Amino acid sequence: MSAAETQNWFGHDIAPGESLSTELVVSESYSSRNVSIPVNIRRGLQPGPTVFVTAALHGDELNGTGAIRTMLSDKEWSLQSGTVLMIPVLNMLGFERHSRYLPDRRDLNRCFPGSASGSMASRLAKVIFESLIARCDFGIDLHTAAVRRTNFPNVRADLSHPDCRRMAEAFGSGIILQTKGPKGSLRREATRAGCPTIIVEGGEVWKVESSVVECMTRGIFNVLMELKMMSGEPDIPDTQATIRETKWIRAERGGFLAMHVSPGDSIVKGQAIATNSNLLAEDQNRLEAPFSGIIIGMTTLPAVQPGEPVVHIGRLSNPKSVRRHEKQVAGDEVQRTAHEHLATNIQVVDAPAEDNNENVD
Repeated sequence: MSAAETQNWFGHDIAPGESLSTELVVSESYSSRNVSIPVNIRRGLQPGPTVFVTAALHGDELNGTGAIRTMLSDKEWSLQSGTVLMIPVLNMLGFERHSRYLPDRRDLNRCFPGSASGSMASRLAKVIFESLIARCDFGIDLHTAAVRRTNFPNVRADLSHPDCRRMAEAFGSGIILQTKGPKGSLRREATRAGCPTIIVEGGEVWKVESSVVECMTRGIFNVLMELKMMSGEPDIPDTQATIRETKWIRAERGGFLAMHVSPGDSIVKGQAIATNSNLLAEDQNRLEAPFSGIIIGMTTLPAVQPGEPVVHIGRLSNPKSVRRHEKQVAGDEVQRTAHEHLATNIQVVDAPAEDNNENVD
């Protein structure tokens, strides 16, 4: 979409160089009052693409909300070209209930592009998709881990799409996961409709974590610079790990976990991940890494039952790649700070020495 002329957004005319905070009516409440989502629209003086930045598509995932609010209150940056739409809370009905889901118990991020005659969630998705997404050229959707989990900041994108790859690499998270996204998800349907979109995962629900916010805001500015909408060069790590295979390591027994890794750690095959014991610290059971990789996410609950997820590992090709990632995180202040801060949310202890059951003469 060109920014050379006045644009109309939700009944408001916005000229090049102007910005406006407004609301988009997306549904009605039980009392028949309008349900609206807040939108800030910022335009550069020159023509350029239109980019949406959304958060709280799951209503309890607030790190992205914190990132967008940080951008809105920051007077130091300016847009040279194009248009940016910043939506701090996309799922207002879930947000107001501190819930991932809508009141009809559906996941809004499985309902796009929506239907005018479908469920409440589907109707809401259709309004958002047609009023916002369909008018944009690129998109960035900000998320956290699900409840009782945390994620080290990472980008997820369909890397077979050139523009998605371009944005994912420019974001500069240090970790890029190759995934198209679930059917009905915002990024998958937006990309398919001609608006290449990436998502960013970082941190926990119900929190605004400063180190995650810093990763997100840097990445958004990086993408805007890459698209020539802002002046300057993107601040991107020298190397980034591209992950094409991940695996959740699950508890084999019920009990209490002693964690030996933290979010963002690099690990090698066979390394101890967690030790599981009863409440009297007896009957230990050790979980080990099935391959070398990166701890993308993990549980924040120390108590587990058999089959519950413990850590989410992204596979790296070999130990050399593990060392390269360790060096990359250590050399990037934003990632290093996130690594240090997220580790403080989990008690991490050294793995105990394995028992030696061999007979000795």
